[in-house]
Amino acid sequence: MSEQGSGPRVLDNTNDSARQALLDVRHEVAKAVVGQDATVTGLLIALLSQGHVLLEGVPGVAKTLLVRALSAALSLDTKRVQFTPDLMPGDVTGSLVYDSHSSEFSFREGPVFTNLMLADEINRTPPKTQASLLEAMEDRQVSVDGVSRPLPSPFLVAATQNPVEYEGTYPLPEAQLDRFLLKLTMPLPERRDEMEVIRRHAAGFDPRDLAAAGVRAVAGAADLKRARQAVATVAVEPEIIGYIVDLVRATRSAPSFQLGVSPRGATALLNTSRSWAWLSGRGFVTPDDVKALALPCLRHRVALQPEAQMDGVRVDDVLASILASVPVPR
Repeated sequence: MSEQGSGPRVLDNTNDSARQALLDVRHEVAKAVVGQDATVTGLLIALLSQGHVLLEGVPGVAKTLLVRALSAALSLDTKRVQFTPDLMPGDVTGSLVYDSHSSEFSFREGPVFTNLMLADEINRTPPKTQASLLEAMEDRQVSVDGVSRPLPSPFLVAATQNPVEYEGTYPLPEAQLDRFLLKLTMPLPERRDEMEVIRRHAAGFDPRDLAAAGVRAVAGAADLKRARQAVATVAVEPEIIGYIVDLVRATRSAPSFQLGVSPRGATALLNTSRSWAWLSGRGFVTPDDVKALALPCLRHRVALQPEAQMDGVRVDDVLASILASVPVPR
């Protein structure tokens, strides 16, 4: 998955129906969201890799609509939580509620008990509430009063944040950023795409009514389960593993970075590369698959040196330089 478009399609005969169902999801989402094909693909890769996604974009680029349309096309349950300064951990995970009739406490599930959870503006809530998602994201469970409760499967957190407004926000700590499999940037649309957005609204498009927009359920949890099993069979040669290790190690010695990518980041790059290879119709990972996922998989796992920030250095530019300098296996 590259943020400029789709990669080559070389189809095989393994689980073609599951692959086609997921490819059809992109077509259905496009009925509601224009010009964000790369982001849709990134969310599908995250689902295949059993990871979570941080969506970054200015207000109004259809982040919420995108997640709603994706859940509708996949026939999955979705819930949205607006993260605010007064949001408490129990408002996300659930809490014990006293029942006056039975004189006992019972557990009331929070919105995290869903398939696709939209954590809207996650950096507007204090660290204590942000941290309430750590166990859910890592272990797919929630512990309240000493009891662990499993979350539904599949489970994905799609968290959003605004890249330009920092007043009244609480930046996510490195430990929580590292829990996100991908960080996807949602750019403003090109003129052609923006013309199509306005044309649809002029024709009566209602973003709250996805059924009227023609978005249909074309895949489900069973397709996703079969797809995950197929992804696990995608071959990864030792040379590809060495290439991934060399890339992440290069981030640790880059002069512009004060924090490089951890082994968890290398594992994430491996898993997402396998998912992209399978989605592209191949049973093996190529160096191009690794390159295509390197930026969205690594950009949130590094930190710039203060002097590099002052000089206006961009994380993506440094990563692109590393990709260009590390030898590619042949």
